[in-house]
Amino acid sequence: MKASELKTLKEKTRDELEQELVELKAELFKLRFQHATSQLENPMKLKDVKKDIARVKTIIREMELGIKRN
Repeated sequence: MKASELKTLKEKTRDELEQELVELKAELFKLRFQHATSQLENPMKLKDVKKDIARVKTIIREMELGIKRN
């Protein structure tokens, strides 16, 4: 995820972030399924999606705690 994409994530509302999280989890499920059936071309994509999920969860948690970050 690029810095510009991260900045746009931080500008989203909580509902939009929750929707993004659902989409990322669905993508991770599909990637895991492809990996299990040996159809995944780029296994590093799994790692990237996991990190994106963690980023979205972190932003949601910061919103809950009221933490302001740059």
